[in-house]
Amino acid sequence: MKAVSNSDAKKEKTSLKTKTQRLGSKLSGMVMPNIGAFIAWGLITALFMASGWLPNAQLAKMITPMVTYLLPLLIAFTGGSMVDEHRGGVVGAIATMGVIVGTNIPMFIGAMIMGPLAGWCIKKFDAWAQPRTKQGFEMLVNNFSAGILGMLLAIVGFFGIGPVVSGLSGILAVGVDWIIKHNLIPLANIFIEPAKILFLNNAINQGILTPLGIQASASAGKSILFLLEPDPGPGLGVLLAFMFFGKGSAKSSASGAAIIHFFGGIHEIYFPYVLMKPALFLSVIAGGVSGTFMFNLFGAGLKASPSPGSIISILLMTPKGLGNYIGVLSGVAVATVVSFLISMIILKRDKTEDTDLETSQAKLANMKGSAKGTSDASAASTEDARAILSTANEVNHIIFACDAGMGSSAMGASILRDKVKKAGLGLSVTNTAINNLKDEPGLLVVTQDELANRALQKTPSAVHVAVENFLNSPKYDEIVTGLKTKEVSDTVDSAPKADKDAKKETAESSNLQDIDVSKIKVIDFIHHDQNVGSATMGRSLFKDNMKKSGVSDVKVQHLSVGEVDDEAEVLVIASRDTAKRIKLSFKNVQVLMVDNLMDAPEYDKLIAELK
Repeated sequence: MKAVSNSDAKKEKTSLKTKTQRLGSKLSGMVMPNIGAFIAWGLITALFMASGWLPNAQLAKMITPMVTYLLPLLIAFTGGSMVDEHRGGVVGAIATMGVIVGTNIPMFIGAMIMGPLAGWCIKKFDAWAQPRTKQGFEMLVNNFSAGILGMLLAIVGFFGIGPVVSGLSGILAVGVDWIIKHNLIPLANIFIEPAKILFLNNAINQGILTPLGIQASASAGKSILFLLEPDPGPGLGVLLAFMFFGKGSAKSSASGAAIIHFFGGIHEIYFPYVLMKPALFLSVIAGGVSGTFMFNLFGAGLKASPSPGSIISILLMTPKGLGNYIGVLSGVAVATVVSFLISMIILKRDKTEDTDLETSQAKLANMKGSAKGTSDASAASTEDARAILSTANEVNHIIFACDAGMGSSAMGASILRDKVKKAGLGLSVTNTAINNLKDEPGLLVVTQDELANRALQKTPSAVHVAVENFLNSPKYDEIVTGLKTKEVSDTVDSAPKADKDAKKETAESSNLQDIDVSKIKVIDFIHHDQNVGSATMGRSLFKDNMKKSGVSDVKVQHLSVGEVDDEAEVLVIASRDTAKRIKLSFKNVQVLMVDNLMDAPEYDKLIAELK
């Protein structure tokens, strides 16, 4: 018998994890783009059903057709289009009608099977038929092949796939009912909470819990399954503990993270805090188990899946009735308290040195990459974003891409959009699911390290920048600086040679005699990326000296490069390398190069001239 080496075992394990993640990504990728339709169905149900907030028999007629036909067909169309764009989506929707009509339950799982299957079938048929199709008959072949293949797959779905999926769904439903009746449902969080940290949250919630929850909600009016993964309590407890008992940057940033997590529903933001202290996995597991225990005790459930997992979304999806709201809020509150108390004990007993939050975020990225089978960082992730942009053609649109196109990518797009706006760059910044990327000229794609290869395959003509964490990346400043540098460089390149040489010479030298002190209203101390220490100290000392000298009408602040306002009344103080970048990137600001931001000999003379 051939012995299996550790490396072979590791490859096999990685391969299994990769396949699991990809399957979960595809399942959630079919649901997430259509989550608005699920929310619409949930709201219509909560408002207009007989026991709803605004009972209306006429409007309530939409409830059953939506859950029976609209939602499965949307899933099927999305699944088919993921394989073969619009054509695959159309055939996927046709094929799914067979499993819908052939069963008497909402056919979400059937749609997840038939949609991609139909897309794959039509894609393979086209690859075979197109080289053999005579010129002038392309439209005829395309239309009839889609119709005929869709019809055949619908028949297969009606007699074969539908009954099988219906039977499996029945078995799963019975199993879930048995678990709930025997009060074992809280144990599910033992697996759900750690899986979230590995970014399997979309796969678990949208790929498994949502389809089963929709079936339960359609018959019972609500389902506890919608609360298992979105519960914000476990993460909130961890962040609150860091607010009171954390150290350093983790403590100072925890309050903002808690607001984004609880009200914004971006759960990814608390993952690095857990990884800073792995013992905190106990906190989120205990919080999740206790919260679900309370949900089960009060018989709580939601009408539909809340997305994002914000307390606002959860309350909007809660059925009418004081008891329902008490049950939901009790579960969230208990999960928060339990998670907070355990986190408090762990943080107070921990005597190790403070772990840097950025290091934890890097660890998070590595774990994500490992979970997705891409532990080796993409080459693009280690490359300076400015270097990437310097070789690119014109960029006119920036897209953040992630698995679902929501959550952290939306936050990242918002952060960069603000920096782009402040820099005066007229570029649109949006976010989307990686499967929805379209290759087009002038596109800059920002994605996470582990998704870089997939993004490159979808958009080979685009400029690509990979980051470790959408919520906190130094590369955002590099992108803004690179875009501004390119903008100015293009202007310089089109100028006469004498003007180019003058521009270059100005960038290489900048001292006090070149500065018009009479225009200065703002002084910016520039820090490079996240190294804010020397700039902060320099600003503080300079401001104190100004105060002692009686200068009070000039604002002094410290910023990153991308936050500088390109105005003549702004004086930028920066180290030599950073100052050279600024001179090439901005047209109007005045720049003072110094060797030491905290103690430069030019400061006394500058303050004297400011009087």
